[in-house]
Amino acid sequence: MKLAVWTYEGPPHVGAMRVATAMKSLHYVLHAPQGDTYADLLFTMIERRDQRPPVTYTTFQARDLGSDTAALFKRATQQAYERFAPQAMIVGASCTGELIQDDPAGLAQALQLPIPVIALELPSYQKKENWGAAETFYQLVRHLVKREEHGSRQQVAQSLQESEHEVRSVDHEPRTRRPRCNLLGPTALGFRHRDDVREISGLLHDIGVDIHLVAPLGADPRGIATLGEADFNVLMYPETGLQAAQYLQKHCGQAFTKEIPIGIKGTLRFLEEVAALAGLALDPSHLEALAARARSAWYARSVDSNYLHGKRVFIFGDATHALAAARVASEEIGLDVVGLGTYSREWAREIRSLAEKLGAKALISDDYLEVEQAIEELQPELVLGTQMERHIAKRLRIPCAVISAPVHVQDYPARYSPQMGFEGSNVLFDTWIHPLMMGLEEHLLAMFREDFEFHDGQGPSHLGQGAASIQAGQSAAVQRVAQEAEALQVPAVMQSKTPSVTRSESIDLAVNPQLSDRPSQQSANEPSWDVDAEQELKKIPFFVRGKARKNAESFARDHGLTRITIKTLYDAKAHFAR
Repeated sequence: MKLAVWTYEGPPHVGAMRVATAMKSLHYVLHAPQGDTYADLLFTMIERRDQRPPVTYTTFQARDLGSDTAALFKRATQQAYERFAPQAMIVGASCTGELIQDDPAGLAQALQLPIPVIALELPSYQKKENWGAAETFYQLVRHLVKREEHGSRQQVAQSLQESEHEVRSVDHEPRTRRPRCNLLGPTALGFRHRDDVREISGLLHDIGVDIHLVAPLGADPRGIATLGEADFNVLMYPETGLQAAQYLQKHCGQAFTKEIPIGIKGTLRFLEEVAALAGLALDPSHLEALAARARSAWYARSVDSNYLHGKRVFIFGDATHALAAARVASEEIGLDVVGLGTYSREWAREIRSLAEKLGAKALISDDYLEVEQAIEELQPELVLGTQMERHIAKRLRIPCAVISAPVHVQDYPARYSPQMGFEGSNVLFDTWIHPLMMGLEEHLLAMFREDFEFHDGQGPSHLGQGAASIQAGQSAAVQRVAQEAEALQVPAVMQSKTPSVTRSESIDLAVNPQLSDRPSQQSANEPSWDVDAEQELKKIPFFVRGKARKNAESFARDHGLTRITIKTLYDAKAHFAR
């Protein structure tokens, strides 16, 4: 653990809270100081839940450390049971409570409550939030699910698949009950988990598979105890559900899916994998009809999207969404993945393997400053990441879209907006491509600024820079400079030599504040720009204009040129394109 201004994951007890909040009739007693109650806001303010998480804090204070904090924990646990009457409870300590070493497990066991009480060992100084969620779900499954003899369900499933008369088809009346599966991994505070569950449940129903239980999201402890009754498991989010899926495979003989249904190709592979596990014979025409829901395939092939092919994209997030986004970007839209990374160190091998296959730079880090440095070095034309990458991209004026937690309130929309399935592929296309469309629109406005049909004083509407505000700001700046010059009694000759700022340049500064960072005087060693070359540079899209300027100046210095002409600009372009 280290102190940081911003972090991708919280401590592991926040992961436990995500599981408890997702479930029903499960209560979490957390041995924590008063300050740790901030975690409630993650669910009520950011995810916009209509009720507080089912968590009781012992909220010990500094004065309690000299007395019996163990008694405080036992009293809080007893009161939580009497007040909320849950089917089961989980108990543990926060990162601060861990230092007291009060042993919540032993204290809760001593109360002898008539319900299952599951102790969580979450090392706050070695592990993080996603691990905490996965460990909590695993412990619930391990304590509540009834075990079967190893291999019994696998043998039954195999015999069903080998018997031709038992093979089911979605186009014929089934001779036995429909196959059933569990959906594992969705939690509270997950990125579009609610909508993904709805989308995948609908797809599975369409091919003849029933949902036995979704867990942890929406399940209760009694439901968790019945997980072993399903025929197989669908692992939606490996970060939070893999440990539980592996346990169910080992002790209940339930196989689980490996494909993540994000993107059209990923969803088709997922459905084929489910059909194999369920013993279904899928009609190709039925699959084709399902895939027709994804309009993104046609949009990606259309003339309007041709200019997207080969655009450089940087991808960063949790491993599930980062890996899937990289495949969709490269295989379905035609983007060039130049950087691929994750903050989930447990999945570093998978990230590096795919990055090598795509010829991209791999980045495994939970330090947002390293991510920012990588984005600056790679100069992508689109960034797909978490809310932190959105902030970074906005500062660098690069189009961006959010694809992974952690996210802010705007990424928990009221509308239906899944990431998985065929409808999810439509959402991905819209979310990723619209920022690039806006970039093209801004480029066209800048390129035709001198056209008489365009109003030169009107700034880009989507950036909130109206003509009135620009003119007002320009007038105020001119008046302020004049007043300062008069106060300092600057000679008229010196005032006349002050470089003037044209109307067009003032608008450029309002739209692109980073242009004001240029030095006011040209260095003796720096090449100067011809007016025609500056005008030609403005025709380059704004989101790569800075890189083009830097390359041209570097090319001129390397070749001993003192002036940058239009020819120099294009020579530099050819040089750096090799």
